[in-house]
Amino acid sequence: MDFNLYLITDRKLLTVHSSLLATVEEALKGGLKALQLREKDLGTRELLELAYKMRELTGRYNAKLFINDRLDIALCVNADGVHLGQNSIPPDAVRKAVKRKLLIGVSTHSLKEAKDAEKAGADFITFGPVYKTPSKLKYGLPVGIEALREVCKKIRLPVFAIGGVNINRVSELRQAGAYGVALISALLCAGDIREMTRKFMSSWEMNK
Repeated sequence: MDFNLYLITDRKLLTVHSSLLATVEEALKGGLKALQLREKDLGTRELLELAYKMRELTGRYNAKLFINDRLDIALCVNADGVHLGQNSIPPDAVRKAVKRKLLIGVSTHSLKEAKDAEKAGADFITFGPVYKTPSKLKYGLPVGIEALREVCKKIRLPVFAIGGVNINRVSELRQAGAYGVALISALLCAGDIREMTRKFMSSWEMNK
């Protein structure tokens, strides 16, 4: 992976005056190199239209675009990859169906799920929630930093820590072995998204 920051969209976190495209562009201007379009409540045509716009936008900044769960949308817009959940099409099935190179990320919440994703052919995983966060309450209690450390030791895939990540936790996550961080509200709700993106990237590099 040529990125350590992975922004996941959620337009419901934005103010009524904020555009998702404009918000994402601010992060791209700050140096973001990978984005997951995750707007589960949109209908297929609305999502496709938004995905085309995101593809054009990320292309201008030489950033990678991943589509959450929807392999069909990812293929239609020529996205760089697809991000799969535990109830999605398995990575190995995607590999069989798609002949071109397609990066595959998988959301995981336990060591077993992480190992299964690796065995099935994922390119990278997100693991969490590491810390308490409202957006991940449905996954239960936070897995904690030690669980992250164990996963990073026992699988060979890049592991992106997710859930409750903020700028003050970058050092701890890096020391635990995380390859990168997946961010939602930490960027989308920042007062200055461009500057916060730069701060995350700088902090990640400083804690090598």
